[in-house]
Amino acid sequence: MAQLFFFYLAGIIVLTSILVVALRNPVYSALSLLIMFFHVAGLYVTLHAEFVAAVQIIVYAGAILVLYLFVVMLLNVKREDRYHAQLPLGALLGVTILTEVVLLLLQRSDASVPAAAPIAAPSAPAIGNTEAIGEVLYSTYVFPFEVASLILLVAMIGAIVLAKRDLFEGQR
Repeated sequence: MAQLFFFYLAGIIVLTSILVVALRNPVYSALSLLIMFFHVAGLYVTLHAEFVAAVQIIVYAGAILVLYLFVVMLLNVKREDRYHAQLPLGALLGVTILTEVVLLLLQRSDASVPAAAPIAAPSAPAIGNTEAIGEVLYSTYVFPFEVASLILLVAMIGAIVLAKRDLFEGQR
């Protein structure tokens, strides 16, 4: 069942990734990108990395995609063609790569390799992913974390100063 779920997520990720580059309308491209981000977060959930999945949705599906849509709307790009002119070549290359992957999987399934016995890991106290990341971030890496936040603050203030400067220069 887990393999079926993985292949579903991987198939949707590959399909929407192809649509991101193949669609000529940037808004449709952004919607395909949004679907891909959510399915990548689903892959993270299957790997029991819930924190990374939440960050994937918040940062990429939220912030990056909204930024991309703002740029698209500011540029006001209007295209009537729905697909890129190089779509047939890209589809041919995609089918070729997909065929190679399927052949490699079939070849791998034919070679029967005995499974190694699992090594018993020492039992550790149950701590979640988020707690472990928070513990390491605010203990071991507290100085780099604060330096990164300071750099982001300076960049934000610089962007505001540059934007306001252009507003006041237009009035003179």
